[in-house]
Formats: sequence, C-alpha cells, structure tokens
Amino acid sequence: MDTAALRDFGSSRPVALVTGASRGVGIGASIAAALAQSGWDLAVTFWRPYDASMPWGSDSDDIRLLGERLKACGARATALEVDLSLVESPQQIFDAVENELGPVTALILSHCHSVATDILTTNVESFDLHFAVNARATWLLVREFGRRFCSGPGTGRIVAVTSDHTAGNLPYGASKGAMERIVLAAAREFRGEGITANVVNPGATDTGWMTGELMDQVRRITLSGRVGTAEDCANIVRFLCSKEGGWINGQLLYSNGGLE
Repeated sequence: MDTAALRDFGSSRPVALVTGASRGVGIGASIAAALAQSGWDLAVTFWRPYDASMPWGSDSDDIRLLGERLKACGARATALEVDLSLVESPQQIFDAVENELGPVTALILSHCHSVATDILTTNVESFDLHFAVNARATWLLVREFGRRFCSGPGTGRIVAVTSDHTAGNLPYGASKGAMERIVLAAAREFRGEGITANVVNPGATDTGWMTGELMDQVRRITLSGRVGTAEDCANIVRFLCSKEGGWINGQLLYSNGGLE
C-alpha cells in the first residue's frame, strides 16, 4: 500500500511497534522494513543477551543498520533494548514509544524465547522463562495496546508470529500456543475499538539457524519446493496491517509454502 493510501487509512505515517527485531536476518527486522516501505513509522525492541546466548550470537551493528534501513524509507524510527521477561517492560515500552513517535496503531509480536528441551529435560526455571517472555509479555503488551489505542475505528492491528514446534521443544511450543489464544481473544475483546488481531505461522524460516541438511529436508516436504524467508512472513504481516487486510480478523494463518 502506498503512502497516499495510508493517509486515507489514518494518519500520513501511523506508528507500528515490532518486538523481537534484534537480528538483521530475522523476521522482526524484515517486518519492520516492510512496514517502513509501506508508510509506517517504526519502534522496534530487541534484547542482546538472548541472542548472545544462542549459537548465532549477537551482532551490535544489526540494530544500527536496521535503523538506517528504516529511515532510508522515510520512517521515523526508534529502537528499545528491553527484557520482556520483566513485568514492567510493556508499560515502559509504550511510554517511550508514545513520547518519541506518538500513539501505536499496530502491534507486531515477533519476539520469542526458545531453548529446545523435551518433556523430560525441561526444568521449571526454563519453563517459567518461556512463558514469561512468549505468553505473559504478549498479554501485557496486548493489554497496554488496548488500553492506549486512540486511532480511528478499523485502523488498529495486532499480529503475532507463532510456531507449532512443540515435540522436543516443549516450553517454546506450549508458550507459543498460549500466545496464540491471547492474541485471538483480542480480536473479540477489542472489536468495539475496531482492532483486528491475527496470528501468522510461517513454518520453517531461514533466519540463519537452519543446517544445510535441515534446509534440504524442508525443501523436500514443502509444496513450493523451497525454504521460507523472513520476507515471506513480512509480506503477509504487511498485508494484514494494510487497509485491504482489515477483513481478516481472529485468524491463525499458515503461510508456509504448503508444508506437508
């Protein structure tokens, strides 16, 4: 959607908040870039300690480069490093975004905590941390969004990115399942404000974590014959956030190339 269409939709550059945009190759960063290209101003959150604990590590340049990418699209942009396992973080995020960019019209939840363990090897601390980041923070962010929403009826958007990988990855999959229910509940509970709420399951997506063997396996079992990219997910989120995407509401959408 072009900028002129966005002016008809609401303001000239409405504000989107995208969580989990710390890695340049990640889904969150791709979503932020797609929305900037479509006329949105962007606030993004990131949390380097989590990335640093993962095999791919943390690149301190990623957030700076993402900011430059967003601003090159004409967007005002701000980035907030925040620990979403803390109860106070969602309110602090919205305070900061409203102070710098204005009220949030679209909330995109692409953050996650994921440390793969199964039923027998998951410990209580890991289970609780997964639910704090993936489920509780989602609820608190959605609640904060609903409390503060002040854009025109029909303009509000909530979109969350999920996964159905649970076996062998219990706390991640279970907490993502809880996240889905929270977001889909918002479609009903926020209907009076004209806010749509949807969940996107992009399937296996190449963001730097997949081995060559796994990528070959995904290609074989995907009808489209390739591995999903972060841009694939960003494109559907961009559509859901557009005026044209407003008829889609309360849905769990599979956008995975026909994964068998």
